[in-house]
Amino acid sequence: MALGDRPQDQCGVFGIFAPERDVARLTFFALFALQHRGQESAGIAVNDHDQITVYKDVGLVSRVFSEAILRSLTGQMAIGHTRYSTTGSTGWHNAQPAICSRVGGGSLALAHNGNLVNTDKLRMELLHDGARLESTSDTEVIAALLARHPASDVKEAVRDVIPRLRGAFSAVVLTDREVIGFRDPYGIRPLVLGRLGDRYCLASETCAFDIIGATAVREIMPGEMVWIDGDGYHAERVALPERESLCIFEFIYFARPDSIMKGKTLHEVRRRMGRRLAQESPVDADLVVPVPDTGNAAAIGFAEESGIPFGIGLVKNRYVGRTFIEPDDSLRRLGIRVKLNPLAADIRGKRLIAVDDSIVRGNTTRQLVHMLFDAGAAEVHLRISSPPIIYPCFYGIDMASQEEFIAFQKTLEDIADELGTTSLAYLSLEGLHWAAGLEQDCFCTACFSGSYPCDVPEEFKMSKFRFEEAGRRR
Repeated sequence: MALGDRPQDQCGVFGIFAPERDVARLTFFALFALQHRGQESAGIAVNDHDQITVYKDVGLVSRVFSEAILRSLTGQMAIGHTRYSTTGSTGWHNAQPAICSRVGGGSLALAHNGNLVNTDKLRMELLHDGARLESTSDTEVIAALLARHPASDVKEAVRDVIPRLRGAFSAVVLTDREVIGFRDPYGIRPLVLGRLGDRYCLASETCAFDIIGATAVREIMPGEMVWIDGDGYHAERVALPERESLCIFEFIYFARPDSIMKGKTLHEVRRRMGRRLAQESPVDADLVVPVPDTGNAAAIGFAEESGIPFGIGLVKNRYVGRTFIEPDDSLRRLGIRVKLNPLAADIRGKRLIAVDDSIVRGNTTRQLVHMLFDAGAAEVHLRISSPPIIYPCFYGIDMASQEEFIAFQKTLEDIADELGTTSLAYLSLEGLHWAAGLEQDCFCTACFSGSYPCDVPEEFKMSKFRFEEAGRRR
């Protein structure tokens, strides 16, 4: 979906046990590969002879870590994190990994991708028990629960704590003896095991392994804990899987196209989405153009299936980071032109099919349509390679409120009129499952269907800044 109008995933995580390697540098490069999952902050924790050191800061991976900092982070094992916030604001205090002192001595560090729906309850329990929480993220809540557990073995703490966590979570933990990874019983957020020589590592996506020369071994199962130490890797199912519910947006947009999930290369899955979209919603046109970069693969598939030529109608400025759009309309229009510019000579007088992955509010998409018309397009037919988003997500995707969704309580014709497009069509949910090539019941599609795998308490359906807001009220 177009630029700032897209859903945002929370985080990318990485962990490695490799005493003879430069684990901080390997983690640094792995985080580069996972940067698309979060651009607000980044951090690395290393264990050097039972001493855990964490360095983290606000900003991109390339900004946070210098050569001098990487050289100072020595150790036998490490975990890393790149963040997009869904619980708690952007800021150093919410950057990860989170580090906590253990009740029996020593410390642990934890990095987390996802969102707990019972954070409020767990947070109150910890505060009532005398815990001091320095952040407003649910990551510190998980770390504090593990650190305050009386068991001397962190793995025993994980076994006890996982059943208390509700929602989406995949996490890596750094202790004084191993790297631990675990995943929620629904498997909403991904976690993959990799091998580097005779050592092992964990990551949110397989693309992190490619950059460091590791190979993917397998996906961590829902409700499974793995730990990596000097003897290799070990695994244990610590929570019974409920209903496997991998977030379908990993296939649509979140994960990199070169990553593999469920045995599928995501670029090919997205091409299949485009092919099915062309079958379901054909249109007579001159050129198929993607909204870069999220619509690239689906646009290729649409062009292949329809026989309509594929072309580049929009050029993306790859040196523009996240921007905060001003409320003034003229500045808002300028903001999108900084990021995208039409190839007027190639689209003038042409009937275009513009392919994108999703629409949330529609604000940026509307500007995009107007930009194509202003550049001389005769028609703009918008084709979206996912169903309409009409329900909010509470599992680690930052979206607008339901009332702000452009598809909420609107007909297809109403949405097309609001966007100013010649025609509009979405991929059906059935078509999406066909493109994924997997059973329907292995995905969470709540944002399309309203069927949530895990009940969400009413008090959770609030601002992600609710803990900061509560603090200001006090």
